[in-house]
Amino acid sequence: MSMISQKARYALRALVALTRAGEGESLMISEIAAGQDIPKKFLEQILLELKRSGIVMSKRGKAGGYLLLKAPGEVSFGEVLRIIDGPIAPLPCLSKIAYRRCIDCRSEDDCEIRHVFSKVTDATRAVLDRTTLADAIGEVDLLEKAS
Repeated sequence: MSMISQKARYALRALVALTRAGEGESLMISEIAAGQDIPKKFLEQILLELKRSGIVMSKRGKAGGYLLLKAPGEVSFGEVLRIIDGPIAPLPCLSKIAYRRCIDCRSEDDCEIRHVFSKVTDATRAVLDRTTLADAIGEVDLLEKAS
């Protein structure tokens, strides 16, 4: 699993902010940018990408801004990472959305490196694809109550 990009971290933080705003509530780009410490121009590009993918929508007018189009329980971290950063797999031969045989590959079946990273990738995918925006804010809220 490669490190997630700054862009993906910003996308997830913006989506968490929209989740916390509540169902059907919109936030202005400037509100999200200030609240999450994200450069406004960069945030505009990220939200456009998320809009094209059907995760958020924009509203015009006085109460305008961005809001979640999908329910927070339907948006997984894995989906967002694939939209922003592309494949989650650390090796091209393990990618579901961009499979490529490794250039110097003799045999995928006999590749020790592939076998180890296959386990890493499966575990990573399991967590990212099962964890939704709703889960993420629920876990943070539980931690805050416990402390």
